[in-house]
Amino acid sequence: MIGRLTGLVEEAGEHGCLIDVNGVGYNVMASSRTLAALSRPPKVARVLTEMVVREDAMQLYGFATAEERSLFRLLTTVQGVGARVALAILSLAPPSELAMAIAAGDKAMFTRAAGVGPKLAGRLVSELAGKVPDMPMAQSGVKVPSGAGGAGLLEDLTGALLSLGYTRSEAWPVASRVIGANPGAGLNQLVPLALRAMSTP
Repeated sequence: MIGRLTGLVEEAGEHGCLIDVNGVGYNVMASSRTLAALSRPPKVARVLTEMVVREDAMQLYGFATAEERSLFRLLTTVQGVGARVALAILSLAPPSELAMAIAAGDKAMFTRAAGVGPKLAGRLVSELAGKVPDMPMAQSGVKVPSGAGGAGLLEDLTGALLSLGYTRSEAWPVASRVIGANPGAGLNQLVPLALRAMSTP
């Protein structure tokens, strides 16, 4: 199984690229974020890969980071999310932000991806909510509170902060940190703590 490629990017298109490794060209499908990271060809690039084998075809998928590949594997465990839909989702935002959206139950985030309707977005969020806590999120440096109760409380606290005008990228990490530091606290206790944390430089 091919887990990584290092070679010269000879061609790059909207959905994939051709990487020459010692004279052998590999067609690699990738998210728009990974393709942007490869820059303009020709360029020597190192990509992590995942091979998807079907009855009628084999296809390599490439990823700029281990986090992106981990989330790809997780997304494709959901019924209705194939490799191409997973790449469309990964093109929306960094893996850390997508993990935040899953934990917060943000179905609207995923309906922005081609091939994802409200029903599939709901299934994706509900099935992956309990699996996200163990996923590394190098860019955000935070962990999702584990357990169904933790995820629900995180969603409620994040929603409370959003209603007060904060953005999701501001609210989610603070909500996660405050919940983790105050186990057993209810929403009414956590909101003022989160607001205090928001106002602390």
